[in-house]
Amino acid sequence: MNPPKSPFRRVAAIAAGALIGLAGVGTLASPASAHHPEPSGTYCLTSDGQVKVTWTVGNSENIDATITKLESTVPGDFTGDLAKDATLPAKGQGFLTGTQAHTFDTKRPTVELTVEARWVRTDRIVTESRTVAAEPKGTCAAETTPPASTPTPSAPATPTPTPTTASPSPSQPPAQSPTPTPPATPAPAEPVGSVESTCDKLTFTIENPADGETVTLTLTPNKGEVKTLVVKPGETGSVSFDATEGLVVTPAAEGLDDTAPIAWEKPADCTPGQGGGDKDEPALPLTGAATGGIIAGAVVLLAAGAALFVVARRRRVRFTA
Repeated sequence: MNPPKSPFRRVAAIAAGALIGLAGVGTLASPASAHHPEPSGTYCLTSDGQVKVTWTVGNSENIDATITKLESTVPGDFTGDLAKDATLPAKGQGFLTGTQAHTFDTKRPTVELTVEARWVRTDRIVTESRTVAAEPKGTCAAETTPPASTPTPSAPATPTPTPTTASPSPSQPPAQSPTPTPPATPAPAEPVGSVESTCDKLTFTIENPADGETVTLTLTPNKGEVKTLVVKPGETGSVSFDATEGLVVTPAAEGLDDTAPIAWEKPADCTPGQGGGDKDEPALPLTGAATGGIIAGAVVLLAAGAALFVVARRRRVRFTA
């Protein structure tokens, strides 16, 4: 008769199953990567006084994104493939570029570009923007023009005697040098905001640079409590709302131009019960279907082992004299 298998094998199987379940939970609970567009720009001055700007936008992620907002302090349209609703190639697959030209009334124009992009993954949808100031590059390179025809030499002109310039009288005041213009005080750095829709949360995040100002963001949902996010310079803060069908949150802050409501979007890879619950009833958190199945299987194996152990003891053959 074959000896019964050691119960330690069942214990090892249960432990291995638990480790696999915990590893899966850890993978799903890992923080999202920082999706963001990567804009940059330069500008130069043309001979006719125009400011010519060249913008370039890259991607921080390995999947394509969509340009959802494009705002420039330079009036006029973009020339090139940089445009709203354009597809931003994945990292390493190229860039979007655009140029602008405008004549400013000021000698120190503000040349900035704000780009917002949207990434759609199976488990989350991320929208984030970046603002960048173009770097000055001096005078634009002169355009090549065809050489002018050689003029016909003319007869030399009769020299005219140079009149003698009278020296200024002692009572004439000396010429005054112009007063230097004081350098402009740099404006505080702009904070960076992002919105992320996962299967169970709608999260707003603010990254405030060290040389920025304190940001106070008020978030008003269409149902539920109003939340306030205060982020000091050099800090990052976030606020989340439970995901439900029809959830819409309106952000508001001092100096914030874009106050359009933001709706929660359900990612494609959400299991039943995650998000999208009735607006009147908050969605219940998912406790982990995969982990529950592993634990249930372990209990069944343990019960089967105990039953086999009892049966084997009852059928054991004993020899008596």
